[in-house]
Amino acid sequence: MMFSGKVYKDGQFWLAEIPILDAITQGHTRKEAFEMALDIVKTLVNKEGFQVKLYEGKNGHFEIGSPDSNHLVSLLLQRKRQMSGLSLLQVADRLGSLSQDSYARYERGQIVPTIEKLAELLWAVSPKTDLVINDSMYSV
Repeated sequence: MMFSGKVYKDGQFWLAEIPILDAITQGHTRKEAFEMALDIVKTLVNKEGFQVKLYEGKNGHFEIGSPDSNHLVSLLLQRKRQMSGLSLLQVADRLGSLSQDSYARYERGQIVPTIEKLAELLWAVSPKTDLVINDSMYSV
């Protein structure tokens, strides 16, 4: 799994955005902005030994990925829920579950969802988000 982003110059700084995570960071150089983008994903995942790699594309596009996609899925679900302002209980209710732990297990990375389940979970936390699957030019 990878998250796509864009790097561009804004005044004195280079900005690196990862829209699906609602994350943006900056650096004095393009290279520094890329390093900060990697750091923000690692910091948000916050798991010992978690590694990410950045793949630079054309026209400022890049992708950040990890062989440990479980943590990336967990991060995506957590960020989307936080961005929507929902509690774990509210998400569980949207999913028709009586227990907030049923959803929280996906956020904690204890359960890896199928593609169908991931689409359902994303709809519960962010109804305007559609799951788009795209081939990457890079390999994690």
